[in-house]
Amino acid sequence: MLAPAFDDPALASQAVFRTVMEAVARPGLPRPLAIKLAPPAPLSPTAAAVALTVLDYETPFWLDRELATVGEVADWLKFHTGAPLTEDPRQAAFAFIADSAAMPAFETFAQGVSEYPDRSTTLVVQVAHLDRGDTLVLSGPGIAGSRSFAAAPLPQDFRARLLANRVLFPRGVDLVLVSAEAVAALPRSLRVAA
Repeated sequence: MLAPAFDDPALASQAVFRTVMEAVARPGLPRPLAIKLAPPAPLSPTAAAVALTVLDYETPFWLDRELATVGEVADWLKFHTGAPLTEDPRQAAFAFIADSAAMPAFETFAQGVSEYPDRSTTLVVQVAHLDRGDTLVLSGPGIAGSRSFAAAPLPQDFRARLLANRVLFPRGVDLVLVSAEAVAALPRSLRVAA
């Protein structure tokens, strides 16, 4: 028996979409996201809420090893969204990552092409904290001056990954980091102090 999704899909998905868009518009600024969902572990309720909002039958998704080894996660996502699961991360519109410290290299995913930079993968990364860890100094669209940002756990080379991702702009991946109660975005347009 699969766990239920949103009680009111239309209202809930609109609220989650607004929150994610606010996070994208203000990179590195965590936005509260209180969700009552009970997806199969290790998929977090906030990551599940994002999935229910952005996935549909035309939107392939990829799961990291921690999520993929629990078959109920893929079954739950496919049942509630109609989205196809892909084992090729370059074919995924969205990738869901539970083991944030061991997330694959960004080059593993679709980077888009010059003519269609939007054909890249958005990474939805579960983290324990959106207020701890190595501090990054962010600037770029949506940030007046600069903004400090920290999340944990993340790979040790995360700053270098973001710097390399920015070099590819307008290509590159976008990131949506989700904790238990909030969401923050790190779009490809972001600049990170070296």
